[in-house]
Amino acid sequence: MTEKARVRFAPSPTGALHIGGGHTALFNWLWARHTGGSFILRIEDTDRARSTKEFEDTIMSGLEWLGLDWDEGPDRGGSYGPYRQSERLDLYHDTADRLVKEGKAYREGDAVLFRVPPGIALRFDDVVYGSIEMMSDTLKDVVMIKSDGMPTYNYAVVVDDHFMEITHVIRGEDHISNTPKQLLLYDALEWERPAFGHLPMILGTDKKKLSKRQGATSVYEYRDMGYMPDSMFNFLALLGWSAGEENEIFSRNEAVEIFELSRVTKRPAVFDMDKLNFINQEHIRRMDPFDRLALVEPFWREMNLPVDAHSREYLASSLDVLAGRGQTAKQVAGYSDYFLSFEPVKERYDGSDVKKEQLPILRRFYGELFSLPEWKASDLETFTREWSEREGVKMKEIAMPFRMALTGMKVSPGIFEVAEQLGREESRRRIAHFGFTG
Repeated sequence: MTEKARVRFAPSPTGALHIGGGHTALFNWLWARHTGGSFILRIEDTDRARSTKEFEDTIMSGLEWLGLDWDEGPDRGGSYGPYRQSERLDLYHDTADRLVKEGKAYREGDAVLFRVPPGIALRFDDVVYGSIEMMSDTLKDVVMIKSDGMPTYNYAVVVDDHFMEITHVIRGEDHISNTPKQLLLYDALEWERPAFGHLPMILGTDKKKLSKRQGATSVYEYRDMGYMPDSMFNFLALLGWSAGEENEIFSRNEAVEIFELSRVTKRPAVFDMDKLNFINQEHIRRMDPFDRLALVEPFWREMNLPVDAHSREYLASSLDVLAGRGQTAKQVAGYSDYFLSFEPVKERYDGSDVKKEQLPILRRFYGELFSLPEWKASDLETFTREWSEREGVKMKEIAMPFRMALTGMKVSPGIFEVAEQLGREESRRRIAHFGFTG
């Protein structure tokens, strides 16, 4: 049985939680949950000039939106706050004093430096990249405490990871070069080394470093664009890890069940917006109707659509009629506006494409259509097909004006399902507005 892992996500509050940080946090969270262990949030705020409380709050909001809950930390009124390096300075200074007393470090003014011993082969087995080795001769002495009294990254993480009993250090591959320096400190302090696993780089579809245009933005911005946290979780989990070729859409619980660090690849992962859109669309399609409504409703309100003029049941079932169209909640809102109001239809369509000689045919057809005893999609479609055959009229010549008059769009869900959802009277009102009924 896999040992219970203690892992940490340790961002610097010098910016928002971006895709790379969210990816690292998610893999740590998955490993903690898979092993029944603990996921710890540690804010590395020793850069006094750039660290801000606003960025710290933004990082935590991004984690909470992704559903990456942490397991311990200072009490903040019924929930855990993060650990902060700025609140642990005594620990760093005491440990540095110990190394100075043992002759393994020295003072240079107000700074403290670790004395790198020569001729040491620094080797570790990376969970992802395999065996990595570096000679200590290639390293300069390591600054531990800066002249302003703050610890450096390479020193503080060793002290924190030891005292927090971290079993696995899972972080981006750009930290591989830092690991030998940290190993020297572990060994000098006679502390047990954790396991290391470095995650692959995330590239754009052009195989270059991820740019903002290609997705290198705050994870929180994806919420505002209409992406679901479950979709972003699913997508980020697939960057550098596979749940199996036939299993690209999965829940958090399913991911926790099957996640293995040993299956993380060292090949760079590609941030593909098309893939994210596909995953998001699938998650929206599979949602409970009223949960889907809650996701889409804010975007309808942004569009000033009369949400409150309709019942919750009508709105939820209207999204069911949409049948999975729309890759984001924002798109779904745009594709479904005609269910809430006739105004967007009139803005998109004026009926001018229907020629004068077509009107008698349309008026005769719609006159009979609106006289049907049942206003059900199946009855509407059957009647339309039979009428077009009997009258020698192509079905698209009568169905397309119907679609345009009801939705204002050339592409929509089945127009007979739309008509049933709108109801006989609302459908009649829209057709009459364009003069298609006599």
